[in-house]
Amino acid sequence: MAKVKNPRVPRTRGNNTMTEAGFWSFIRSGLRRMFQRYPNKYKCLAASKVGRGQYMCVECKNIHKNKDVSVDHIIPCGSLKKWEDVTPFMKALFCPLHNLQVLCKECHYIKTMHE
Repeated sequence: MAKVKNPRVPRTRGNNTMTEAGFWSFIRSGLRRMFQRYPNKYKCLAASKVGRGQYMCVECKNIHKNKDVSVDHIIPCGSLKKWEDVTPFMKALFCPLHNLQVLCKECHYIKTMHE
C-alpha cells in the first residue's frame, strides 16, 4: 500500500484513495489529453504554419519550430473543481476555432502568468 503524504487531508474519492483536489486534477488532465487530438487544434496549427515544421506566434510574430509552440485558448477554460464546472470547462476546452491561437512557449508563459 502506498504511503500517504498528508494523512490529514481526507481521501474521499476513488475508493478513499484520492483527495478532492487530486480527483479534479485527474479529470482535468484526462480532458486536456483528449484536447491534444481535437481537430480544431490541428486546424489552428495549420493556419499558422509558415514552413515545414515552422509556425508563427500570433503575439511576437516570430517563427518557431513545432516543439516551441502551443495552441492556446484565447478565452481561458476556467477552473474544474466541482461537478458544476464540468460542462463550462468542456465547452471552453473543446471550443470553436476562433477561440484558439498559436503562441510560442515564452508568450504562452507570459499570458498564463497574467491570467
